[in-house]
Amino acid sequence: MARKLKTIDYDCIVVLTPHWQTYVGTHFLGLDRFQNISVDPIFPNLFRFHHDIKVDVELSEMMCEAAAEAGILTKMMRNPDFRVDYGTIVSCHMMNPDWDKPVVTISSNRSTHYYSNEVMNDQATALGEAISKAIEKSGKKVVLVASHSLSHRHFVTEAPLPEDMSREHIYNHSQYVWDMKAIDMMRKGQMRELVDILPEMIEQTMAEAEGGGLTWMMAAMGMPDYPAEIYGYQSVIGTGNAIAAWDPNEATREIVL
Repeated sequence: MARKLKTIDYDCIVVLTPHWQTYVGTHFLGLDRFQNISVDPIFPNLFRFHHDIKVDVELSEMMCEAAAEAGILTKMMRNPDFRVDYGTIVSCHMMNPDWDKPVVTISSNRSTHYYSNEVMNDQATALGEAISKAIEKSGKKVVLVASHSLSHRHFVTEAPLPEDMSREHIYNHSQYVWDMKAIDMMRKGQMRELVDILPEMIEQTMAEAEGGGLTWMMAAMGMPDYPAEIYGYQSVIGTGNAIAAWDPNEATREIVL
């Protein structure tokens, strides 16, 4: 995917991450630059990243305003000491290791926890539609990123050697079945149908889509009905993770796996 992005002309990467959790409203990065160290709260021994991230504040503010106009409670994050979450950092680093494009990060409102998976779906859809309007108004070309896993039941003990690949497998078979169902629907371009069944998948697998990322991105793209490019599927500490892309340009769309 990173190689493909090098062939595409775009202005900014926009990420919705489940690892920046906000319980009151949806927040957007609001300073030109965030420089700090990000430490994984679960595995601080495995992930520490010194970041110096440039933000497209103009686009971020337009998105925040568009979401507010749609009835969503919003706020700009202007704390210079704020630590950008590892979901944003890992996604952006893997996709664009040169860090030569500005970023907009959107928080994950925890409506799933306060209300239900169905409410999350509705709110993430409204957010995606508002973000799409802001992008169109800006005239900019953006890459949308939903940073999360599929199934998300994970092991609770760490191997003596964290990199021990003999321990890397899906938590259980039912998680795998749901992951394969989701990937098959992605391949078939059935994204509206997948979003419709996400509440059940989240309930059964603790899928990280409960943060709203996939629903948000699909809504912002108008619920794609064309095949996704599947770059890979891998288990990490028991969770199921797919790397998938939706290229709206049929001429450059690829069948990868």
